[in-house]
Amino acid sequence: MLFRQAKKEGDYLIAVATPDHIVQHLKGHLPKFNIAERLAHLEEADGVDEVVIGDKELGTWEIVKKYQPEVIALGYDQEALKLNLEANYAKLGCKPAVKVMQSYEPNQYHSSILNK
Repeated sequence: MLFRQAKKEGDYLIAVATPDHIVQHLKGHLPKFNIAERLAHLEEADGVDEVVIGDKELGTWEIVKKYQPEVIALGYDQEALKLNLEANYAKLGCKPAVKVMQSYEPNQYHSSILNK
């Protein structure tokens, strides 16, 4: 659902997988699937044109600087990331529109629920 929504925002969809150590830092635990498994899942997702690993260090915005996207599509629960991106436009070298995608039954499909 997320990728279908995101694909409607542009012609080329790059999915970014967050490195394990960044997930652990942000969420306080390692992801259920390691980076290699998450990359493989993303590569199989409908609508995804390219898959890349996200920044190795928070706040560097290297992926955004490299790809200079016109639009960045975020999950419905990533409001903090949206605000952080918008606050750091000067560092990015571009000013992409940051769009938050709609949730798909978050009470049933949110990762924290599925992982229980």
